[in-house]
Amino acid sequence: MMRETLGKLVWGAALSGMMGIAMAGDVLLIEKVEERMLRDLPGNGLTKAQVESRFGVPSERHAPVGEPPITRWVYDDFNVFFEYDLVIESVLHHDAIMREVEAQSEL
Repeated sequence: MMRETLGKLVWGAALSGMMGIAMAGDVLLIEKVEERMLRDLPGNGLTKAQVESRFGVPSERHAPVGEPPITRWVYDDFNVFFEYDLVIESVLHHDAIMREVEAQSEL
């Protein structure tokens, strides 16, 4: 239940900031988000050690909150949410998507 609620909140926050932009060139912005999330983010079920080994040290580590304890690590382009020691969700920052879209439009 907590995991589903957190997932809905995270997705809602990530996508709500982008709703005002319908198109980015010839590619829908939502398609860019989905593509980037599939290839660049820590997958569900990875441990904290695996995430740190593969993606490096996070810029911030927030203390656990609630029961079960949910921890958030902040990276430059995304946040990773853990329940105990396992990834339950990874969310791309809005700014990371916009930088990528802008870089492609300059080509």
